[in-house]
Amino acid sequence: MASSAEPQNSDRPARVADEAAGPQPAPEAASDPGVVADPGAAGGLWGAGMPRWLPRAMVLALVMVGLFKLADWAFHQLIDLFVMLLVSFFLSLALEPAVDRMAARGVRRGVGTFLVFVAVAIAVAGFLAALGTLLVDQVAKIAGDLPHLLDNLIGWINRTFHQDLSLDELQKKLLKDSGAIESYAQQAADNVWGVSSTLIGGLFQAFTVGLFTFYFTADGPRVRRTVCSLLPPARQGEVLRAWEIALAKTGGYLYSRALLAVASAAAHWVMFALLDLPYSAALAVWVGVMSQFVPTIGTYLAGALPVLVALTVEPVDALWVLVFVVVYQQVENYLLHPRITARTVDVHPAVAFGSVIAGAALLGAVGALIAIPAAATLQGFVGTYVRRYEVATDPRIDRGAQRRARRELRREAARRLRRMVGAGAEPGSGSDPAAGAGAGRESQGGGGER
Repeated sequence: MASSAEPQNSDRPARVADEAAGPQPAPEAASDPGVVADPGAAGGLWGAGMPRWLPRAMVLALVMVGLFKLADWAFHQLIDLFVMLLVSFFLSLALEPAVDRMAARGVRRGVGTFLVFVAVAIAVAGFLAALGTLLVDQVAKIAGDLPHLLDNLIGWINRTFHQDLSLDELQKKLLKDSGAIESYAQQAADNVWGVSSTLIGGLFQAFTVGLFTFYFTADGPRVRRTVCSLLPPARQGEVLRAWEIALAKTGGYLYSRALLAVASAAAHWVMFALLDLPYSAALAVWVGVMSQFVPTIGTYLAGALPVLVALTVEPVDALWVLVFVVVYQQVENYLLHPRITARTVDVHPAVAFGSVIAGAALLGAVGALIAIPAAATLQGFVGTYVRRYEVATDPRIDRGAQRRARRELRREAARRLRRMVGAGAEPGSGSDPAAGAGAGRESQGGGGER
């Protein structure tokens, strides 16, 4: 018992000293990476390891992804509406100058817009009616002359390829394939509903474009005021200047095309009337509209129809029509087009061609139609906001300039030499050679006396 009490008594001073010194600090964690702390002692793996912002960030990321998916779906659903709004905006830019002129004379903008729409609708209806009458009559004429044309075609094939075909054999072959023809007819009948729905959808889109165009044109000042009210005063002037450039370039381009279309239709009508082609006025309107308002391939489509119509009348007339179309195109490119577009807007042919390709790739046929006005507007922006500098004369810019300058100097020297030779030959060029020789000797003698 004495021995067991001795160690307790010996440890008591140490305990008393520790209590007097206060609580001892906790031992530091082991720096060994291989030692893993007890998860239970730290409150669990996710209790102390997850940052507080991580759950909120995950929820925010999910919300952002959902909003992006929703916006992408809504954009694809509304892309047709955006295209119609874009077309309506460009059409309103083309029609607004005429409405502004009428409004300056005291006509209300709504009434002026209605009158402009009526004029455009009458022009479009007249064009479609003339074209429809021409096509119906020509199709009926071709259907009536089809047996004669087939006989001529079969005779040409027999003479050229040494065959022995006949119209009866072709009819028998067609009767053998009557099952295929019947299936094609049945398939076409099944697609009637699809064609009808497409036609109704096209009419609805045209009505929608016309309605938005009317609102944009009639309420042009209000639309600009609404847009500018969303911007600070420093930006309002820039927006209005850009809007004015788009208005001037788009309207100027379309009006210049309208003038060129009228000139082309008048010239071709005179030529078709001289050749006594049927429906010469309708063909002339077709050439004028297609050659000016259909980009890139409009000229070829415009000339193809009159040539085909002339072929049904007289092949020689078709040749004359083709020659006149080509000649008039050159006259328009080098005489009429520069003079008319000098007062409105001019778009380089390469720029126009590239813009048509880009517009067709982005928006199809609609993009091809509005591509050139958009290019003209963009060209106006570049000319207004992009600063240009003078370019020093450098032969590396135009490598043919030096050759042209040398050629011009040689031509000038040749002209001076011809003038000098002509001036020297004038005294002896009279009707009496002896008098000329005497005059020459007198001049020499006078010179010797001096």
